[in-house]
Amino acid sequence: MPLATSHDTPRTALRIHHARLIDGTGSSPVDDAVVIVDAEGTITYAGAATQAPATEKDASPVRVIDAGGRSVLPGFFDCHVHLAYAQGSPPGRRAELDPVLVTLDTAARLRQTLDAGITSARDLGGLSAGYRTAVETGRIVGPRLHTAVRIISHTGGHADVRLPDGTDLSAGMSEIADTADQARLAVRRVLREGADLVKICATGGMGSPYDQPDDEGLLEDEIRAVVDEAQRHGGKPVAAHAQGNAGILNAIRGGVTSIEHGYGLDERALDMAGERGTFVVPTLSTVYAGINKDTMPDYHYQKKVRWSGLTKENIAGAIEYGARIALGTDAAVGPHGVNLMELSYLVDLGMDPMAAIVAGTRSSAELLGVADRLGTLTAGRTADLILCDGDPLTDIGVLGDPARIVCVVQDGVVRKDLLLPAARTGRQP
Repeated sequence: MPLATSHDTPRTALRIHHARLIDGTGSSPVDDAVVIVDAEGTITYAGAATQAPATEKDASPVRVIDAGGRSVLPGFFDCHVHLAYAQGSPPGRRAELDPVLVTLDTAARLRQTLDAGITSARDLGGLSAGYRTAVETGRIVGPRLHTAVRIISHTGGHADVRLPDGTDLSAGMSEIADTADQARLAVRRVLREGADLVKICATGGMGSPYDQPDDEGLLEDEIRAVVDEAQRHGGKPVAAHAQGNAGILNAIRGGVTSIEHGYGLDERALDMAGERGTFVVPTLSTVYAGINKDTMPDYHYQKKVRWSGLTKENIAGAIEYGARIALGTDAAVGPHGVNLMELSYLVDLGMDPMAAIVAGTRSSAELLGVADRLGTLTAGRTADLILCDGDPLTDIGVLGDPARIVCVVQDGVVRKDLLLPAARTGRQP
């Protein structure tokens, strides 16, 4: 997928100095570091100031940013968002809204997410491929996008938001498949609509009225059919909504790329995921920030309360086990625009702050298949980076406050700038 560009934002080389470098690889931070980005948006140096090359006097204009001792980190990923929906808005209600307003509100959420430090996002249901193209071509500003477009579910499953009389309220979010052959056709339809990956429901869920998280969704043979069909079309990844352990095991055996939520993970599932390299995207924001009795249907609230303690226990176990974890929030279930609070929740359940940062950068880039270009601040990578106030290794919560994300650079272009003028010299982009 092409990197995001902007047709109306002029490019210039960047030199960031007086920074504390946390490069996303898990290496120890580097104090008094320099990051140099060329005019094409590629990092040419990231390391100690004492070894940084000097800027040539006759070189192209360079924008110099004095980080003032702030931390510089890679741009983060959110591997599980639903940007087409407002927080707490049931998917079935979108069909009632004016599509123009939905589009404008979605664009605003894209910008809000980028300003929170998320330079790449994976939308797992409801977002058309047109938004990806709009970001790529500079029509709107937002995270670089991968989108599943629709969600494949069985009748009465987690993504079936039809009324009992059959009225479809999904507004294009759902694909219903009840056999292996129908699952193959569903994959072909979402890929025809431009999906970057395939999203399936391997279990029931919290917000769906007809099932429980422990209920199994697509059967193992249907999941295998989905994975096989996705492989036949360019090797597209498959993400599985999977909360109860029986469905988690079906999804892993079926060959999915990632387990989304994973609330019921047990040691057998962790062993199997480890053997197969399956990622886990815990979406802890749905537990820590996604429960509101006043705004949720009672069935949804009761399921959340019943599962919240179990979720924390099992995800803590997955962290201790060393599961291959990438960062995701399920934003829309919880709030948009504070995505990096998810890091605090991972740390609360036992993850080391540096490991949480790696989960949101390098590991997430590996999940999305872009680690050769993104996810770390190393020479040759694309310049997606953020500057934040405070030290996230002693207080990971600073990353969850968008006001403390003072600068966001995406593809070498400064997208957010809260720095004082004295911190900026050289030509402005």
